[in-house]
Amino acid sequence: MRIAVIGAGIIGVTTAYELAADGHEVTVFERRSSVAEETSFANAGLVAPGYVTPWAAPGMPAKVFKHLLSRHAPVRLARPMARGQLRWMWRWWRACSAASFQANRQRMHRLARYSQQRLAALTHDLRLDYEQSSGYLVLLRSQQDLVLARTSLKLLAELGVSFHLIDAAKARLLEPGLNPQTPLHAAVHLPNDSVGNCRQFAHLLRGEAQRLGADFRFQHQVLGLRGGSVPIVQHRAVDSDAAATEDRFDAIVVCAAMGAPALLSPLGCRLPLVPVHGYSITAPLRQIDGHPTPGPRSAVMDEHYKVAISRMGQRVRVAGSAELGGRLDRHSAPALQTLYKLLDDWFPGCAQLSQVQAWKGARPMLPDGPPVLGRSGTDGIWLNLGHGSSGWALSCGSARALADVIGGRPAPIDLEGLGIERLKR
Repeated sequence: MRIAVIGAGIIGVTTAYELAADGHEVTVFERRSSVAEETSFANAGLVAPGYVTPWAAPGMPAKVFKHLLSRHAPVRLARPMARGQLRWMWRWWRACSAASFQANRQRMHRLARYSQQRLAALTHDLRLDYEQSSGYLVLLRSQQDLVLARTSLKLLAELGVSFHLIDAAKARLLEPGLNPQTPLHAAVHLPNDSVGNCRQFAHLLRGEAQRLGADFRFQHQVLGLRGGSVPIVQHRAVDSDAAATEDRFDAIVVCAAMGAPALLSPLGCRLPLVPVHGYSITAPLRQIDGHPTPGPRSAVMDEHYKVAISRMGQRVRVAGSAELGGRLDRHSAPALQTLYKLLDDWFPGCAQLSQVQAWKGARPMLPDGPPVLGRSGTDGIWLNLGHGSSGWALSCGSARALADVIGGRPAPIDLEGLGIERLKR
């Protein structure tokens, strides 16, 4: 089959690779000049299925509004609000029931666990090196943090996730760079989870896809789609005044993140997709002769602030915050200050902050949490969208499952609750 993939973030790249590996003739359209230039550019890099969870959870609305005035709030509202944001928040609030949360968490965990397995297989089979390391620590500053984490630990146990609740002393043995002056009551150790450079992985997998014949057309803007027995992609080069070119395919897969609604709405497919912005800072680690490299060995998460600190080769990345509304090109000073604070709390002096790179990304999120995989409702057009802040953790599994379905084979996992039909209720 001739298949077009729209978007070359981590979702688009993994989709293109899996389709090319199945022998399809794949063409990828991307408006940027390379892969993983937007949402996938500088995320936390965590692959931790047990912590892939819907943002729509019992008590979450109360937590959001409780912390709005906090200087280091993990969730923020900003102006201007995106079109449809208030309607999205209403649907999100309705999805925060205990029953909805439990069902959606199971769906996301099932996909995340399979995705972790698929990522490991690709890493092994293709011999990929993307600054990955094993192990993940969730830091609990106080007894209160531990009490609040009990529900999450119970859910981890129910999902069969391997974890160990350890004391502060053992946590500091696993991550010896942790600041001894910062209070630490306990930690959750997840030995089978990992961290890796998502953008670097995307570049490596793009190369593998190209070796299989995939054609990446960068700096190409997709202007429209038409479904049917012979789906059509209308596109032209960015900054070109030329008339749009129409290419015909056997199938089209939309992986365009926040670019998707404009392409899908004319087809009658109106997804409740909004950007939830996240932040990160990345800086080189200091090199001190005669001393071990400072910073984390792998990845830690401050559970109180919902901020991750990850090792990326010889760099450290601090990522967190969830910002509803606002503009992608306008950084929130308090959000960035929180990231600097957490780095100084746990690994003071480890980074060369004169060379820091600050980033803000628009994570495409659906109100109930899981992504949407499968048919769009228009013949010939398929969806792989809405992974929110878990795109890296869900990408490999989503791509493989969708490739199997497009190829007429049974999906490798149960895709119940991941189709577009759930969003039409």
